[in-house]
Amino acid sequence: METGSAQQFRDSFPATLERERRFGSWLPVKGIEQGDLSRCSALVIETSQTMRSIIFSQLRELGVGTVVHAPRPVDARKILESRRFDFVLCDMDCYEQSYSGRDLLDDLRRNHILPLTTVFVLISSGATLSAVSEVAESALDVLLIKPHKASHLAERLFAARARKVELGDIFKAIEASAFEQAAQLCMRRYYAKGRYWLYSARIGAELLLRTGNSMLALELYKEVVQARTMPWARLGIARAQFDNGQSFEAVGTLERLLSDEPLYVDAYDVMGRALFDLGRFHESLEAFQIAVQITPHSIGRIQNLAMMTYYAGHKEEAVRLLEETRRVGVDSRLFDLQVLVLLAFLHLEQGNQIELQRCRDDAQRILQRSPELQRSQRLSECVFSINHIGQNQTAQSLASIRRLAENIRSSDFDFESASNLITLICQLVKRGVTINKVDEFVKTIGMRFCCNRIHTDLLLTSSKGHPPFVKILQACHDKVLEYAEIAMSLILSGNPAGAVKELVLHGKETLNARLIDNAHQVLQKHADKIGVYDEFARDIRVLRESYRMGKSKARVSNGTDSDKGASIFAFTSNSMSKSHDVNAREGA
Repeated sequence: METGSAQQFRDSFPATLERERRFGSWLPVKGIEQGDLSRCSALVIETSQTMRSIIFSQLRELGVGTVVHAPRPVDARKILESRRFDFVLCDMDCYEQSYSGRDLLDDLRRNHILPLTTVFVLISSGATLSAVSEVAESALDVLLIKPHKASHLAERLFAARARKVELGDIFKAIEASAFEQAAQLCMRRYYAKGRYWLYSARIGAELLLRTGNSMLALELYKEVVQARTMPWARLGIARAQFDNGQSFEAVGTLERLLSDEPLYVDAYDVMGRALFDLGRFHESLEAFQIAVQITPHSIGRIQNLAMMTYYAGHKEEAVRLLEETRRVGVDSRLFDLQVLVLLAFLHLEQGNQIELQRCRDDAQRILQRSPELQRSQRLSECVFSINHIGQNQTAQSLASIRRLAENIRSSDFDFESASNLITLICQLVKRGVTINKVDEFVKTIGMRFCCNRIHTDLLLTSSKGHPPFVKILQACHDKVLEYAEIAMSLILSGNPAGAVKELVLHGKETLNARLIDNAHQVLQKHADKIGVYDEFARDIRVLRESYRMGKSKARVSNGTDSDKGASIFAFTSNSMSKSHDVNAREGA
């Protein structure tokens, strides 16, 4: 009889057991023969010259056409940011500065740098059950134990390639950004319990979260947990709860998960976001600190901690962490331009012209690397404007602020942008500069982004206590609350259609995600009582595509500077707790 530990090992690594489970003995799969590898490329990450020579020789024997070497995971990360490989083979054990092969894999997966078609192999000098379980959570393709024979490497690589071929239609859809199609393919395989159904469920749930279908993702993760209690599925439940506005429930789920898996670093990432969403900033900061302690050289996590430290008001520590992030990551795709924005604000307050210019130069270089990205343009413009203020170039800074303000009502103008713009405006006003229509700018921002008390307080913090702006923002918060109360009273009086009409009307006027999502929730709950359901549904669908809460949640990002991600707090308009939700207050 097989032991539980052995069974867990098998469940964790289906790819490494393909020969035993599916083929009996190794045979070429799906027409893939050794000669087919002549067009393939491999990256080997190994410090030992002896082991590197052995692996190089084994790959050459398999017919791999191109083999490249990187001595450390840090070096490999830079290579992988600019080049694709069919195979990546990395020593799992610790390297200098505690950045291991597993840390590299986590960084690459979390920041969407490693293509799904790439086979990632970790090579370890030994494997305990706990170590095996930990790397399984990284969606690893192959685990090899030293010393390994060439035949063992061949079996694992071909088995892993077989899975890539089997799921090729899913990966192609993802590469083409056809995420809904890819999710459907995953669900079809999962419900049919086809080969790799559990792996398909994991990918499918990620895609559902990415496309805003958090409720479907939540149901799927729960089904997986019922079938097999996988830590990644339990984390997925928390992520889906968070994306669905259930931050309190997400924290509870994460607390139970971390009680069983105290070193599951991805759980601390989500915990930090959820606690921030609840306004528990000190606890949120602690969660990010733990994540950095576990993976001290993860660029994304260091910058998350740095930004959280800034927003928590610990300016001296924030400068240190932000500077560390810039030092180790400014040339990386993982680097977030918001780091330079915050550094520039801090150096402006300190009157440090040299460091301000450095921020400006770094922002210019990053913009040149990706000039087509709107977020890069927006954040670079912000850094340039801060530099203009520091050099007393009022005309140039005013021009930058007006360019930024032109986009206040655009769908990609998020809470991060709103916070930065208000801080910029306050820096000029504090210096006695008059800005035309400045109250109008602040009011438009307030009506759109004052979704709850937490976000209002964050905007008030950005206003630096400037009394006129504080008054405007507080009035906006009260007005949004009044709109929600009116809708509530209409529901209680038996007129849900009137409530939806009011919410849609004010949602269009303000673009406030709270009002838009409340309209959606009321419409779904009272659909049978609303005669013009289709008309309302159409209007709400158009609004939610650009302004719904799932797209504009105040959250910690993956740390990449791309339009797919956002900064640590893609402070966009809606981390709404249930106490602020029309349906929640109704008892939905």
